[in-house]
This record gives sequence, C-alpha cells and structure tokens, in this order.
Amino acid sequence: MSADLGAATPPTPVAEAPERTGGGVPAPRESASTAALAAPAAVAHASDRGARIVAVAIALAWHVAIGLPAVLAARAEFAAPVVVLGGWVLVLAAGATAGVLLLRGTPLPPWPLAGLLLVVDAAVFAAAGERQLFTAGNWVWGTLGWFFVLALWGRRVAGLVALLTTHAVIALVAVLGHGSDGADLARYVMYVYGTFSLPVAVFVGSAAIVGLARERAAAAAAMHTMAAERDAAERGLRERRDRLALVGAAAGRVLGELASGQADPDDPEVQRRCVLAAARLRRLIAESDDVPDPLLHELRAAVDLAERNGLPIDLVTIGGPPPLPVEIRRQLADPLTGILADARGWARLTVVSGPDEVVVSLVTPDRQEPEATGPPLGDHDDGPVQHLYERDGDIRWAQTRWRR
Repeated sequence: MSADLGAATPPTPVAEAPERTGGGVPAPRESASTAALAAPAAVAHASDRGARIVAVAIALAWHVAIGLPAVLAARAEFAAPVVVLGGWVLVLAAGATAGVLLLRGTPLPPWPLAGLLLVVDAAVFAAAGERQLFTAGNWVWGTLGWFFVLALWGRRVAGLVALLTTHAVIALVAVLGHGSDGADLARYVMYVYGTFSLPVAVFVGSAAIVGLARERAAAAAAMHTMAAERDAAERGLRERRDRLALVGAAAGRVLGELASGQADPDDPEVQRRCVLAAARLRRLIAESDDVPDPLLHELRAAVDLAERNGLPIDLVTIGGPPPLPVEIRRQLADPLTGILADARGWARLTVVSGPDEVVVSLVTPDRQEPEATGPPLGDHDDGPVQHLYERDGDIRWAQTRWRR
C-alpha cells in the first residue's frame, strides 16, 4: 500500500461554485423581493426600448420620406428657400443625434433641443410664404411634433403639450400675419388638431404600454416567487421526513434489542453497534444545520463523538468542499462514519476538496478480528461516489471520492 493512504493530491481550484444551504438546496444570491423587482424593471426597459425605436423611426422617416420631396418640389415658390432647406437639414441633424442618444439610453438635453426646434419652427413659417403656408412644402406642420416627442421622451406629457401649444401659437401668428380669412382659420384648426393628436397619442400610449408591461411582469414575478417558496417548503418537509426515517433506522434496532433484553449492554459488540448508531445520529442531525461547509460539519460531528469515546483522531482538511446535495454527502460520510465508530487506538481523517472533486480518507490501526460494523466497503462506485477499502493487518484504509 502506498504511503499517502490518508491524503490525496488536491484538485486544481477553479471558480467558486454558488453557495448552498445545509440541506443541499442552492442558496439564492438575491432575495425574492430583489428578484421580483428586477424582472418587471427588465420587461419595462425592453418595452420602452421598443417604443423608442418606433418613435425615432416615425420622426426620421416622416422627415425624409415626406418632408424632403415636398420641400424640393416647392423650393422655387418659398419666400426664402435657403431658410426652409437649412431648417430642414438642421432638424435632421438634431433629430438623428437625439435618436442615437435615445436608443443608447443616454440622457438628452430636452429643453435646449426643444428651444432649437421652436426657433426653426418660427423661421420656417416666416420663410415659407403665404402660398406655401398650408402645403406639404411647409414641412414643420407634419414633422416637428415628432421631434418634440423625441426631445421630451420619458418626461411628463405636460411638457409635450406645452411645446405643441407653442408650435400652434407660432402657426397662428403666421396665419394671421398673412391676412387669412375664415377658410384659412378652419384649415389652421385642422392642422393643429393633426399635429396635436398623433404625437400625443404615441407619447401617452408608449408610457401606458410600459406601465402595463411592468405591472404584468411584477404580477408574474410574484407568482413565480410564491411557487418557488412553496416548492422549497415542500422539499424541506420531505427532507425532514426522510431524515426522521433514517434516524429511526439508525438507532431503532439496537434500542429495541436492548429494551427486549436480546442485547447485553456489556457485550463489546453491542457497545460498538451503539457507538455506530450514535455516530450516524450525530451526522444525520448535523445535516439540517445551515453552515458554510455542510460536509465538514457532518464529519466533525462524527469526529467529536469518537473523541468523546477516547479515540485520538486527527482531522486534516485541504481546500473547501463545493456545495453538495445531501445524498452525495451521505455517500461520502456514512461509510467512513461506520469504520470510525469501530476504530481503536487512533485515527486520521483527511478531507481534500476542490471545485470538481472531494476525497475523504480514513486511516486506523488494523485488528485481526472481523469487522464489527458490518461488511467492508469494497471497491465500487455508488453513482458519482467511488468507495475504496483496504486492510493489510497493520492499518485499515478507506476512501470515498466524488467527482463532478
């Protein structure tokens, strides 16, 4: 047998695994309330981004696809064509910049941008002339309201209404300045209604959609949180019932024999069986403790009982065990707990841990008498846990090994 029976080469450490509770259930990194708030915020952000894309697309498409052809077609009839075309280019540049910033989530300077748009609004109305006042060539009628929407996105609708009202006042001054009659005033009312209704509807509708999406996501997150808490409670109840059954099986038989007189308390074999039952009880009780290292905590419970029975024992730990389910921890600890309960003279328990492997080794003096705690482990695999056992007349060596 090799000289390093009680130890093993430490596995190479890698990234630390998520924390788990003592029962083997992954511990959440966030509280349920934090998760319930994060999901609605993410849904609201996605909905708001979709609405921003639509608003930017409408503003730029309307300005280029409808406004530009009309401006080019009527450029010879404007009172000041350079002002109308220059204002169109300036608004295109400002709108494109605002759209890029809006889609990136970068805060916009809303009021300076709104002021620039209003200055262009007044200049274009003055430069369009009386003949082009109510034509498509006077592009500020249909386009400018959408750029007001971009400038004030995410703010109160009152600001947008104020800008559109100012736009309507500027238009009214231009209409009255040209000595318009009742027909022109009726046309003005229709144009103002069009410039108000669509931008305000899109602005308010997008905010309503985002709010509804946030509310529905919050309700769904709350339902998922309740379902997760219910599942965790049911799983905890099942684990407690399973643990109670294991505790009863560990001590019930020997206690029943003692109570019926079938077992003699002075018999060394009975005493060893009691020690083994006590060790398993201590380990099973330790399973329910919420500690950072459940496997080491359960092994220390068995070591503590052995020390109280007068067995000198060394516990050596190398590395930190990763989070392991209860079943894996039982397969790692139970066989060595039984051998430790039968040990005499001294013992050395070594735990070597890494993120993908845990090795638990036990070395005790060998005795010529047969095993008092049942048949030896033998060399076999119990699912993901490998069991090794050897004895040569001088020492007994047992090892359990888990690999991810």
